Amino acid sequence: MEKLIPDYKRIYNDIIMKKFPDKRTCCMRLLQKESLSVVDIIELNEKIFGIPDKETFAANQRCRSYKKRDILKMLDYQKKKQLNNTQLAIHFKLSRNTVAKWKKKYVI
Repeated sequence: MEKLIPDYKRIYNDIIMKKFPDKRTCCMRLLQKESLSVVDIIELNEKIFGIPDKETFAANQRCRSYKKRDILKMLDYQKKKQLNNTQLAIHFKLSRNTVAKWKKKYVI
C-alpha cells in the first residue's frame, strides 16, 4: 500500500498565486527545489503567513513528523555549525531530548 504525500510545492504555489502574490519573489528559491524537506516547508510557511502566536505554534508543534533524511540533514547541520543539542533544538524549535534521541538512533 503506497502512502499518499501532499504535493507541497503545488499547494504553496497556489496559495502564493491566489492570496499572496507579493511574496512570490521571497519564496521562489524554495519553490524551485526539486523536493521540499520538512525544514523547507516550515520556512515557507513562516515566510507566507508570518510567525504564529503561542497557541498556534504549540498545536502545530505536536503534529510535526520528520523523515529520516530530514533528521539526518538537521544532524549534519549541527555538525557543520558545531552546535550542541540545545542550540540545535532552539534553532529548529525542537526538544533537546528529541535531538538526543535522534543522535542515539542515527549517529551512534
